[in-house]
Amino acid sequence: MSSSATTDTLIHKGSGLQVVVGLGQSGLSVANYLTDQGYQVAVTDNQTTPALADKLPAAVEIRQFGGIDEELLLQAARIIISPGISLETKAVASARQANIPVVSDIQLFCEACSAPIVAITGSNAKSTVTTLVGQMAKDAGVNVGVGGNIGVPALSLLANSDMELAVLELSSFQLETVSNLGAQVATVLNMSPDHLDRHGDMLGYHQAKHRIFQGAKSVVVNREDALTRPLVADNLPRLSTGIHAPDKGQYGLITDPDGQIYLARGSDRLLSADKLPVKGRHNLLNAQAALALGELAGLPLDAMLNTLQQFTGLDHRCQYVTAVAGIDYFNDSKGTNIGSTMAAVEGLGAVYAPKDGKLLLILGGQGKGQQFGELTPLINDYVSQVLCIGEDAKLIEQHLREAGLSKDVRLHQCQTLETAFKVIKQVTDSSLSQVQAVLLSPACASFDQFSGYAERGDYFTQLVQHQLAKLDTADS
Repeated sequence: MSSSATTDTLIHKGSGLQVVVGLGQSGLSVANYLTDQGYQVAVTDNQTTPALADKLPAAVEIRQFGGIDEELLLQAARIIISPGISLETKAVASARQANIPVVSDIQLFCEACSAPIVAITGSNAKSTVTTLVGQMAKDAGVNVGVGGNIGVPALSLLANSDMELAVLELSSFQLETVSNLGAQVATVLNMSPDHLDRHGDMLGYHQAKHRIFQGAKSVVVNREDALTRPLVADNLPRLSTGIHAPDKGQYGLITDPDGQIYLARGSDRLLSADKLPVKGRHNLLNAQAALALGELAGLPLDAMLNTLQQFTGLDHRCQYVTAVAGIDYFNDSKGTNIGSTMAAVEGLGAVYAPKDGKLLLILGGQGKGQQFGELTPLINDYVSQVLCIGEDAKLIEQHLREAGLSKDVRLHQCQTLETAFKVIKQVTDSSLSQVQAVLLSPACASFDQFSGYAERGDYFTQLVQHQLAKLDTADS
């Protein structure tokens, strides 16, 4: 194990040692922050040569790499753990057993942040809603910081001493080591099975997510999902969202007799759905969540509605790529769990169903212990072709068939995206094809074949563009 100081020297360095476990972006931000605060900081990481090691402050002399150093952890006054490191890791579990506090960077942030916090979690749409609320605040002239699981370490937001509002996307991994977050407004957008390989079961996952409500001053809940409701006092200010017409003062959707859908607050029609650049019912729920969070954070309604009309969505999240030979292509590579894919299939499927169109759905990757049979009812309704790729492709097929996949749905084992595109061409060239849209929404992690969901989505987009270029060449 490499180090720049032996663990023996720690014994003589006092009892306030702060040990950072995991040297990713959040770990580096913690090391910088605690060093600036005057703490003695040590870092340990599984990798022998972490990529960010050369960016550590010089004051961090104790660097134990090549494995999580148990002896080091047992000498800590406090351990700050990165979200990618499980609490069940042997060295971490030993430290917890010795009653050494284990927290995340989010705990440090909420203790230091004087601005009100909008805290957002959920199985799906966290990044979209976090970005949207942040943009709403910015457009309303609020000095806002947006960070957390969205890719900007929360502690880096503290550099902005004039910050008036902090909007945080929080993962279950970050939340499992947070106590009494004390958010101005908190929400669990939705709950569906995810990360069960780490949390053990839905109860463990649910408990981690719901730590977001500790100390919250107000909450937003999803009426369609009982698992999003906090077990907190009924007198806490609360707004709800849903796909049906709302009660007085709540958010929902109103559908006119002519089929026109409106975002609504109580009986007030706020904005027609066709004014939103992003499509699908799931995006209407995201818009409601952002409006409700913004309201409880004190943002003006008119400014929020204006933002909604400009917001085009996030990369890799039900992102429209282009049309090839009349077929629309959507990149939802960030759909890494079943709930996210269900939302995408239902949201887009409902757009094409009135035109007698079906989706071609690409599933697969690393399944994270999920039960894919839950997708079957929506696939039977909205999908005519399923293409399976990646490590758990055959397991996905098994689950779908066991759950009653319709005989009208064709399933293809493709293994790779390249092979999938050959099948797409065969299917869409057929005069009998009902496919009007191709949707990459894998419901799986991507690490079996890619560095992450972004690389997978970019490669999908390249293949679409290549297909379009070949068509253009043939036509010229």
